[in-house]
Amino acid sequence: YASLDLDEVQGLREIEADSYSFFNGQLHGNRIWTGVVRGIGVTFIQPLYFSSFFNRDGIYDHPDDFERFTYFSRASLDYIAKSGKQPDVLHLHNWETAIVGPLFWDIFAKQCLDEPDKLALCGLDPGRLHRPDRFQDTAKTHLVNILKGGVVYSNKVIVMSSMHSKGRIIHSMSHGLEPTLTMHKEKLLVAPYGFDNSTWDPSTDKFLPVNYSTENMRGKYACKVALQQQAGISAHASSILPCGGEVSHYLYNFKKYHGVGCIISEVSGFDLEKLKAVVRNAIREGAQFVFLGNGSVSTTYRALRSFQEAVEDSNVKFFYNYDEALSHLVFAGSDIILCHSFHDPLLQVPKPQVITTSGKPYLAEDLNDSNSTVYLFDKEMENDTKHLFSAISSRYLSDHDHEITRFSQFMRSTFGVMSLSQALDEMKNNPSTWKTKILNAMKKDFSWDSECYETHVSAYTAVKKSMMLAINEDRHISSVFGMEKLVSSLEIASAVTFY
Repeated sequence: YASLDLDEVQGLREIEADSYSFFNGQLHGNRIWTGVVRGIGVTFIQPLYFSSFFNRDGIYDHPDDFERFTYFSRASLDYIAKSGKQPDVLHLHNWETAIVGPLFWDIFAKQCLDEPDKLALCGLDPGRLHRPDRFQDTAKTHLVNILKGGVVYSNKVIVMSSMHSKGRIIHSMSHGLEPTLTMHKEKLLVAPYGFDNSTWDPSTDKFLPVNYSTENMRGKYACKVALQQQAGISAHASSILPCGGEVSHYLYNFKKYHGVGCIISEVSGFDLEKLKAVVRNAIREGAQFVFLGNGSVSTTYRALRSFQEAVEDSNVKFFYNYDEALSHLVFAGSDIILCHSFHDPLLQVPKPQVITTSGKPYLAEDLNDSNSTVYLFDKEMENDTKHLFSAISSRYLSDHDHEITRFSQFMRSTFGVMSLSQALDEMKNNPSTWKTKILNAMKKDFSWDSECYETHVSAYTAVKKSMMLAINEDRHISSVFGMEKLVSSLEIASAVTFY
C-alpha cells in the first residue's frame, strides 16, 4: 500500500475478523481494514508475515508478482468465506486475480506465465491443472498461463476494446489465447474504455483557460490560441494535436481552424522516416506540430530529440517534460488526433476518448509497414466530454463480425473509410459538415458510466440469472459462498472490490 494515497479512504479502520489465509503450505495472518472510497465500500487485506508483498512503490512489474497476486487472491477468498459474505458475482481483474477462478471452483466450491509448481502456493494441484484445456500455455507448454485459467474457469469474459470486433480480438489480438477464446467465445463480451467526466469534461475542466461545450464552442478557440501562445507558434493556424499517452503527444495546427494529432506509444514500434514525411507534408498544408513528452530519458526521448533536429521547422514544437495542465490544454486546443497504428494499445485507453471529448477527430496512420495509409480515427465524447469518433481502414471495415461496441459502430458510421487527405479536404471545403460530425460526437456519452458500465452489468445480470435458473431447475451447483458464477475481465481498468 506504499503507492496508495490512503487519505482518499474515508473512515479507514481495522476490523476484527478471522483473517488467516493459506499460502505456501501454511496459514498466515492478515489484518483487515475497511473504508469508503468515493461512496464505495472497500476492504483492504494487509499481510503480516508477507508484509513486503504489498509494500511497494508500484503495483506491478516486480519479479515476485505471481506470488504477490496469488497471495492476495487466496486471502480474499478466505476472507469472504469466513466472513459469511455471499456476493452474486466475483469480478476477476486481468491475470492478477484470474487465479480466483480455479481457486473458487476447485477448492472453495468443493497474462502471467510461471512454473506449474507455483500453483501449489495457493493450494491448487499443478498436475491436474497443467493441461491444454486448463492452464497450460499454448506456446510455452512447460509453463502455466494464469489468464488462460481465468478464462477457462469463468462464466463470462469481458474484453476491453474500444474499436475491435469480437472476431478480430479472438483471432488477431488475444496474445496467444486464440484457441482458448475460440473455444469459449460464447462467454466473451466486448466493452469499450471510458473516461472520467469529472476530470476531462471541457465544460468544467479546471485546467482550461476557457471552458466550452456543444452549446458554446468559443472556448475551444480560446484554448487553441492559448496553446499556440504557450508553444510559441503562430496563432494564425489552428491546432492539431498528437497525444502520446505514456510517451509523447503531438499536436498539429491547421490554418483553417482544423487540426490533426498523433498518438505514439513507443518509437521502436514504427518508422520515424514515415512520421517525418507526414509532418513535412502537413507543414506544407499549413500545419503546426507540438510534441508533449513525459520527460523520461529513454530511447524514445533520444529518438524524438533526433526527430526534432531532422525536421528543423519553426512550426514544430517539443515539450519533453510532461505537464498535467499542458496536456489538458493540448487536448482542448487541438482538432484531430493521429495515431500510428490501429494496433496501438493507446487506442484503447481513456486518453483517446478524452481527445474526442474536446472536439477533435482521430487519424490513424500505419507507420509499421511499407504500405502506409492514413485513416481517420476520431474519438467520441460524452455530452460535452471527450470521446472518440473515428473512421476505420477498409481492412477493418471488411470484418463482417457485427459484435462490436456502440462506440465503434458510431465511429464507423460517422466517418467510414477516410484517408488523411480526404479528412483535411472535408475540413477545409465542407466545414459545416465536419462541424456537425464533431458536435454529434461530443453529444454522445461514452464515459465509464455509459456502454462500459452497461456491458458489465449485463454480464453480472446474466450470471445471476443463470444461477437462479439452475436453482429453479433443481440443478445442484456446489458453492460455499452462494456464488455460482464468475466474471473475468481481460483488460479492464477498474479494480476488484469486495464489500
